[in-house]
Amino acid sequence: MANELYKIPVKTIDGTETNLSEYKDKVLLVVNVASKCGLTTQYEGLEKLYESYHAKGLEVLAFPANNFMGQEPGTEDEIQEFCSTNFNVQFPLFSKLSVKGDDQHKLYKHLTETKPETDVNDGEFEAKLKSYGSTRSTPNEVLWNFEKFLIGKDGEVVARFAPDVTAEDSRLVGRVEAELAK
Repeated sequence: MANELYKIPVKTIDGTETNLSEYKDKVLLVVNVASKCGLTTQYEGLEKLYESYHAKGLEVLAFPANNFMGQEPGTEDEIQEFCSTNFNVQFPLFSKLSVKGDDQHKLYKHLTETKPETDVNDGEFEAKLKSYGSTRSTPNEVLWNFEKFLIGKDGEVVARFAPDVTAEDSRLVGRVEAELAK
């Protein structure tokens, strides 16, 4: 199952067809991102995490998605410019994809089926979304922008973090460090 992850086709932000095989044997933090979300400032923490751990084998892989209230309306060029200008993002950005619904990308289908529940989720953020009328249609569905999947060097999905768990959160950092130490 783990090796399947590396074969799933994706596109880089510039439209180049690829897959995740170049990231084999690295620890990956896969994040669905959006430019016009209340959580968009998490780009800053993700970049700091990337800068701190990249040399040790961490890759932060950002996948823009427009699944939540149209919060990622931009083109790939606009998204790349936004990330570069506002947050000096150096980690890999990929082309926009869908993280849920009938057009869910194969990558997110794999991630959500492999790790159907979040490991770190205090429930407050989901309760807040419910109060606004936003609920998941299935229990394993991505809740919102900036949900994070941690993948070990062997390609196994080892943890899933709710959108409000930031890259600075000690629970996330601890799991990253543990995976890097393996």
